[in-house]
Amino acid sequence: MELPKFLLADNSDYEDAFVLHTDYPRFLMNMTTDEVEWFDEIDEDPDLENIVKDLLEEAFQFFENEIQAYEDEDDMDDEDYGL
Repeated sequence: MELPKFLLADNSDYEDAFVLHTDYPRFLMNMTTDEVEWFDEIDEDPDLENIVKDLLEEAFQFFENEIQAYEDEDDMDDEDYGL
């Protein structure tokens, strides 16, 4: 099964939203606190550090895009009902 690169994660026990990165290096990022939980060992490699920085930026952008899509969908639903 092919997984998406990023998944939006939510849990009713937490007020925060999370983004899960499913490729190496796998991580879960709390979008409220910017905390990151790593699931893979990360080597001390300058190239990998740049890749990780880019992945964290991609995770943030993914989250922003998903939230915007939900807001746009809600706006369209409101228009459908004349709200």
